[in-house]
This record gives sequence, C-alpha cells and structure tokens, in this order.
Amino acid sequence: MEGFKKFILRGNVVDLAVGVVIGAAFNTVVSSFVKSFFTPIITFISGNGKLSSLYFSIGAVKINYGDFISALISFVIVAVVIYFFVVLPMNKLQQIANSGKSIDPTTKKCPYCFSEINVKATRCPECTSTLKNVKVKF
Repeated sequence: MEGFKKFILRGNVVDLAVGVVIGAAFNTVVSSFVKSFFTPIITFISGNGKLSSLYFSIGAVKINYGDFISALISFVIVAVVIYFFVVLPMNKLQQIANSGKSIDPTTKKCPYCFSEINVKATRCPECTSTLKNVKVKF
C-alpha cells in the first residue's frame, strides 16, 4: 500500500488529475457556449429550427451533419484557447528560461568520441585523445 501511496502522491499524477478535471469542466463550459450562442446563429442562417436536425440524404441514407458542426465549433474554440492561454505562454517561459543559460558551461563534448567531459580537461577520459585549443581556467 505504501508504494501505491507514493505513486498517487507524485507530482505528475496529481497534476494530470487536476488537468483532466479542469479540462472536463472547461469542455462543459465551451459546449454550453456553443449551444447557447453559435447554434442559434447557425440555425438562423440555415433557416432550420435546430442545428442537430440539419441533414442531407444520399438515397435512403440520412446523414446528420448538424451535431458534427457543433462538435467542430467546440473543438476549434478549445484548441484556440489552449493554444493562446497554455502553449504560447509556456513557449515564452521556456524561451526566457533558455535565454538565461550559463555563459560558462561546465562540460563540453569530445570532438573524437562525443562523450561529455569537463571543460578544463586537456585529455578525454573516454578515448584518451589530446584535446587541442583548450583554454584552461584555474
């Protein structure tokens, strides 16, 4: 039971659970918004009383496309909100965080074996190659 408790209380699981709950609530709000505002506008334009009753027929097959239009509008609204209020701010934060990287790195790549070595090293500990043009700071 202790392992399960550690798993549940890890930050990623709790963050994911909160995200799912908020996402579900947000989806309900967007669906209500589409149903209350966009559906009447589309039904007014189409001249039909209900968006879900919009259809076309191919032979004996009736294809309802009104519900699809409603779901598509909901999806676009959610996608736009996620992009502008989650993705763009996160990208900006990452850009700010990456711009503050250390000017003096503590490691570098060996040009021969590509292993990571200390910047002060004059010889690679993996392949024992002598590193040229090394500036040693003490």
